[in-house]
Amino acid sequence: MSKCSFAGPKFRIVFFLFVSIYLPMQTFAWGVIGHRVVGEIASLHLNAKARKEIQRILGYESIAMASNWGDLIKSDSSYNYISNWHYVDIDETLNQQQFISRLKNDTTANAYTKVTMIVDSLRNKNLSMDKKVFYLKLLIHFIGDIHQPMHVARHSDLGGNKVRVQWFNQPSNLHKVWDEQLVEFQQLSYTEFSTAINHSTKEQRTTWQKQPMTDWFFETYQESRKIYAGITEDNQKLSYRYNYDYVTTLKTQLLKGGVRLAGLLNELFG
Repeated sequence: MSKCSFAGPKFRIVFFLFVSIYLPMQTFAWGVIGHRVVGEIASLHLNAKARKEIQRILGYESIAMASNWGDLIKSDSSYNYISNWHYVDIDETLNQQQFISRLKNDTTANAYTKVTMIVDSLRNKNLSMDKKVFYLKLLIHFIGDIHQPMHVARHSDLGGNKVRVQWFNQPSNLHKVWDEQLVEFQQLSYTEFSTAINHSTKEQRTTWQKQPMTDWFFETYQESRKIYAGITEDNQKLSYRYNYDYVTTLKTQLLKGGVRLAGLLNELFG
C-alpha cells in the first residue's frame, strides 16, 4: 500500500484551489500591501531610540512585516474577541463635535477604545514582553486600519461590504475595493509604493502627528462619506475613472497612516 504524501501532486492541486478560491473571500483592511506601506513609511520616520526599542521587541521582524499580523490571526478562533477592534461603525452624518463626542462616550469594543487601551498599556514600563509584542503588533495594524475609509463607516452596510459594485467588470463590494483592489491596481510592491508616496514636509508631519487621535478618525470618517456619495445606481461600475478620482485619497491616507504611526511609536518608545 502506497503512503499518502502531503507533498504529492494531488495535495498541491487541492492546496492551490483552496488558496485561489477561499483566500480572496477574506477581508483584510488595506490588504497585505497597504498595511506594509503604512508600516514601511512609519519605519522611515522613527527616531533612533524608538527604532532600537522596537527592534528589541519585534526581533528580526520589521514593522512592515508585522503590520499584517492583526489580520493573519483571524484564522485562529481564539482571537475572535478582537474582531471588533479593527473599525468604528457610525451610520449618522455627524459634524466634528458630534463625532468626537460619540467616540469618547462609546464604551463598546471598537478601534478607538481599543487603540486607546493599547497605547495606555504600552506606556506601562512593567508590561511583560509577551504583552509588548502582542500590543505593538496590534497597534501597528490598527493605525493602518483607521486610515482606511471603510473602517470608519456605516454599520448598516458593514463598512461597505454590502455595497455591491463592479471592479473592472468583476463583482465586488465597496469595502473590498478600498481594502485591496485599488491598492493592487497601482501594480507596485510595498517598498515601491512607500518610496513613491513618502513625500511630506516637516511641517506636514508635525501637524499630522500632533493632531489628537480623534481627528484621525474624523478625517477618515469624512473620506468615507465622500466615497459613499460617489456610488450611485448609475455609477457602480468602477474602473480607470474611479482610480483617477480617488488615487490621491488613497495615497494620502496611506502616507498619513505611516507618518502618524511613526509619531506614536516615537512617543511611546523614543
